[in-house]
Amino acid sequence: MIAQLRAEIEKTVVGQKEAIDLVIMAMLCNGHALLVGVPGLAKTTLVKSLAQASGLQFGRIQFTPDLMPSDVLGTEMLNADRQLVFQKGPLFAQVLLADEINRTPPKTQSALLEAMQERSVTAMGKTELLPKPFFVLATQNPVEQEGTYPLPEAQLDRFLFLIELGYPTREEEVAIVQRTTTGAQHQTQAVWTANDWLNLQQEVADLPVPPAVVEAAVGLVQATRSPLAVEDKPYIQWGAGPRASQALVQAAKAHAYLNGKSAPDKEDVAAVAVPVMRHRLVLTYQATADGWNDRTLVEALVKKYL
Repeated sequence: MIAQLRAEIEKTVVGQKEAIDLVIMAMLCNGHALLVGVPGLAKTTLVKSLAQASGLQFGRIQFTPDLMPSDVLGTEMLNADRQLVFQKGPLFAQVLLADEINRTPPKTQSALLEAMQERSVTAMGKTELLPKPFFVLATQNPVEQEGTYPLPEAQLDRFLFLIELGYPTREEEVAIVQRTTTGAQHQTQAVWTANDWLNLQQEVADLPVPPAVVEAAVGLVQATRSPLAVEDKPYIQWGAGPRASQALVQAAKAHAYLNGKSAPDKEDVAAVAVPVMRHRLVLTYQATADGWNDRTLVEALVKKYL
């Protein structure tokens, strides 16, 4: 079933197989993902194709410096009977593309926090439930940082995965150019429904987790709270919190499910450690000066503690 969804997405998105699988895993965990990559790597196309292939309602918000919270959540308006009614904003979708999320001020970024955590929105003193399933898939350009607003740690922690998209291979780029410059474009067909997602999310949630796997995930996260966790040097300023332990176990279950396992093991924890943990660590200046980054640091932690 998942192979069918993946195959339909790949009719539109060339390459990026790891990113596609990670986004599917995030959604199987009922989680959100932050996609990071330079322009032109199909971040938006991937999200839109996934929503269409899943049969889910798609919403897109282009984050800009002048965007207000009401532009995201919605606002009250007078109807024909001159009564105030809540007009829902673009947030009320099943798959929300938060495009270039770091280009809007923190006040507007924070409008997403309740939605991402509680799956609800409080506006004008009333709480409105979001549709099920609900996913936020945000994009961010890592190169051009002028006029941007870095996401606060509290918001980064709400993303299950940080997914880094790389450049395509030569063969993939040739296929991209041929596909997009000759003839009609492929229209993604819906091969799933919202109920399919809800059923699969429940199947993943019901997977048993051996106590040793939970211990391994918690041990890995707790190791990040020691500044001397890597090479006995002060490379970590702030470690990951308990939400990282939860995310590791959830993501390991999704990884095991995708690979046909009946329960996750330590290899599944190791496989998802980088996208789960890299955005939850704050590195010191010495780490950067010594040539480390968030990815290599997590890889070193996995090698040492798993």
